[in-house]
Amino acid sequence: MLSLILLVLCLIFPLLMFFHKRRRTMNAPFPPGPRGLPIIGNLHQLDNSTLYLQLSKLSKIYGPIFSLQLGLRPAIVVSSAKIAKEIFKDNDHVFCNRPILYGQQKLSYNGSEIAFSQYSDPWRDLRKICNIHIFSVKRVSSYSSIRKFEVKEMIKKISNNVTSSVVTNLSELLISLSSKIICRVAFGRRYEDEGLESSKFHGMLHEFEAMLTAFFVSDYIPFMGWIDKLRGLHGRLDRNFKEFDEFYQEIIDEHLDPNEQQFTSEKVIVDVLLQLKEKRSFSFDITFDHIKGILMNMLVAATDTTSATLVWAMTVLIKNPAVMKKVQQEIRSSRVKKDFLDEDDIQNFSYLKAVIKETLRLFLPNPLLLPRESMEMCTIGGYQIPAKTIVYVNAWAIHRDSNVWKDPEEFYPERFLESSINFLGQDFEFIPFGSGRRICPGISMAVASLELILANILYSFDWELPHGLVKEDVDFERLPGIAQHKKNHLCLFAKVPT
Repeated sequence: MLSLILLVLCLIFPLLMFFHKRRRTMNAPFPPGPRGLPIIGNLHQLDNSTLYLQLSKLSKIYGPIFSLQLGLRPAIVVSSAKIAKEIFKDNDHVFCNRPILYGQQKLSYNGSEIAFSQYSDPWRDLRKICNIHIFSVKRVSSYSSIRKFEVKEMIKKISNNVTSSVVTNLSELLISLSSKIICRVAFGRRYEDEGLESSKFHGMLHEFEAMLTAFFVSDYIPFMGWIDKLRGLHGRLDRNFKEFDEFYQEIIDEHLDPNEQQFTSEKVIVDVLLQLKEKRSFSFDITFDHIKGILMNMLVAATDTTSATLVWAMTVLIKNPAVMKKVQQEIRSSRVKKDFLDEDDIQNFSYLKAVIKETLRLFLPNPLLLPRESMEMCTIGGYQIPAKTIVYVNAWAIHRDSNVWKDPEEFYPERFLESSINFLGQDFEFIPFGSGRRICPGISMAVASLELILANILYSFDWELPHGLVKEDVDFERLPGIAQHKKNHLCLFAKVPT
């Protein structure tokens, strides 16, 4: 027992000296924060599944910028638009890096992509590739026929439910639709039609997201990483990585096969990346790992965020029938009577766009934006932030800040009709897609899908709660994960408007 106590003291003493020395050498104070324990810091006080809520409560105690000690890693949390502007605009060059976290590095092919990679010349080239060759206005427009086809197929399914007087599970339907669109745009295939069962595919995706957000002790206390193996995390991570790696490789092999004719009709994202790989015109050689990493970004980010936003939009609309009636009146007021609204038809629907913005304000898919890491010493909000500090921007708290938003908890799309605030990263009180160098590059593709799908759902059908339920029965509980999906499925009756 004595030897064990001595061992613990030998481990703790150097760490306490490290923390004491770090604080003494700062020229300006470090932000205040909750007191932690030796070695683990504040880790025991945080729940990964509701972290954005916990951090929002702490910001009311410690202010719009406060500190945490995550094991051996210092962190700060930003919860105001003013401080976010200092991070994203005034000092974006300092805070444009990502912290290296084990699960994210494994699943992103050691950062060989856009979202989780370190800030570097290869990252800048990959970003240019995405902006010019994948998410350009021309490229996004070229996939309009895919979006139109898949949304029409979904409308047919809902129509069948109407005919049979069956409740429509919008959660399942919208997740499936988002997956089909992104799989055709990125891979050139409708996975459900080609032998990969929907349940297995979504099971893989769910496990993938769980691994992206999993807490690995080794990320914060490296010498205690053996705990992760005991918990079985390494085995789960390796299995999920292997499943998706085989999936991506199968896609790549199909598109490299000159005898494959089924993909020649439309040029999809994997084709674009394979062609760029052969050009060798960048500061680095594009490898298959880079291609797989970008495909991962497309699959996870586009599928999860789009479907989650659509479900939340329909959730708040069913709870706010006056708003639903108003947006349907706008959509249906067109003089041209059509069975389906095209993307050109939607451009002038200002209230529909306001509904989407207000949904993104209250139910943004990523309440905590992906964390950043400082690359050098910097002063933020009057506090000195050392290099290698993890930075969390709590967009959920910023979007509900009563100092910025009137009645912030209320779903009120009209606030965006009366304001020029947008989600393009320059209005720091509204940052659902982030801001600065690491803003989401796929905004245009996401918005095109959101507008087309929501417009046609509301145009083609009236929606009611199942018999016996009232709007108060509809909850806002969320599942854990990077993208905050509604925990309980949204099931509604669809009716053909008279």
